[in-house]
Amino acid sequence: MSIKKKIAMTVNGVSVKAEIEPRTHLVDFLREELHLKGPHLGCEQGACGACTVKVNGQIIRGCLYLAIQADGCEVETIEGLTKSGALSDLQESFMRRNAMQCGFCSSGMLLAAAELIEERPKATREEVREWISGNYCRCTGYHSIVDAIVDVLDARSKGQKIKAVVAHA
Repeated sequence: MSIKKKIAMTVNGVSVKAEIEPRTHLVDFLREELHLKGPHLGCEQGACGACTVKVNGQIIRGCLYLAIQADGCEVETIEGLTKSGALSDLQESFMRRNAMQCGFCSSGMLLAAAELIEERPKATREEVREWISGNYCRCTGYHSIVDAIVDVLDARSKGQKIKAVVAHA
């Protein structure tokens, strides 16, 4: 018989209450209970960054963080990166630069990149590369990801936004 614990948190701006087993990891709770599939399960050891989410504004590894630790907290996943549901300029830039080939690392990479842009708006290319080094990408070789982030940094420093990609049928 397992003992369940009650938790309450805000996830992507929505109040959530649940009963969980105390050993449930945050990423498992988000994926299985809330059906938020943005955070992925990769290494389950905190090394790859695929499970990256924000708790109270701080980037954390969802596979190492228990859901019960997020009780009373504000949690943000890639699904909540933009409140309006529209793609952010960072996401647009990733699309333009083909920086999300298979997409497995994209949610964690985008959250890390968003944090970088917020905390270091004048970051150099080398600082971008170092900042995202905790997020593994097996497809891109990181060049297109770094290019996408640098494009946004450059655009924002000029007071501009990356324009939406228009799909043609």
